[in-house]
Amino acid sequence: MDKIIIDGYEFLRVQAEKATMIFSTAKNNLNFNIHCDEGKNNILRLKQWFGLDDISYLYQKHSDNVYIQDGNIYEGDGIITNKKNIGIGVFTADCVPVLLYDKVENVVAAVHSGWKGTLSCITIKALEKMQKEYGCSFKNINAYIGPHNRMCCYEIGEDVADKFNKSALYSGIEIIKNNKLNLERCIVRQLEYLGVSSKNINTMNLCTYCNEEIQLFSYRKSKENYGRMFSFIFIK
Repeated sequence: MDKIIIDGYEFLRVQAEKATMIFSTAKNNLNFNIHCDEGKNNILRLKQWFGLDDISYLYQKHSDNVYIQDGNIYEGDGIITNKKNIGIGVFTADCVPVLLYDKVENVVAAVHSGWKGTLSCITIKALEKMQKEYGCSFKNINAYIGPHNRMCCYEIGEDVADKFNKSALYSGIEIIKNNKLNLERCIVRQLEYLGVSSKNINTMNLCTYCNEEIQLFSYRKSKENYGRMFSFIFIK
């Protein structure tokens, strides 16, 4: 991972063969809230900043809906493409951005995984759609888990804890401690369940709530007037 500065804004970049993963930060209040003009304009600026033909995203709703990128904007939380020079991404401000890359078939995916999406295994469903639509093999998948509200700070209620404790997928794995949920461990479990190698699962170890190294937006920390970050992936 390296940091890059464009027009005074800071991005975190990961390069893996033909794919590039970009995670925006909150430096200089770079906001990608598409419900305001500022956010929409910043999305358009990404095309210029990174030399892309287009940027695709979703109207996110904490679902397990996954779509193939076709230029339309759908309601869902996962998007997949094999088109070159097209960025696909998700918006977050505490939830988990998961970027997936099949290094053999050159297929990429972006997933927004909050607790609801994680509980419904949206990462698994995105991978299964990559396999069905493009013939991807799970052993060839590289996964990148971006900044999110990590277990150190992600408090949940008993109702949510009960839902996760009842999931057989996480049996024998400590995902909750002191009323705090480890979303990352749940997502890693989903990846490994399908056969993604642990050596191909990468995390930035950045908590949106308590990290002081990099400026990040956090819904839980700010409560009001918080921005959105955009995590996206593309193949050149």
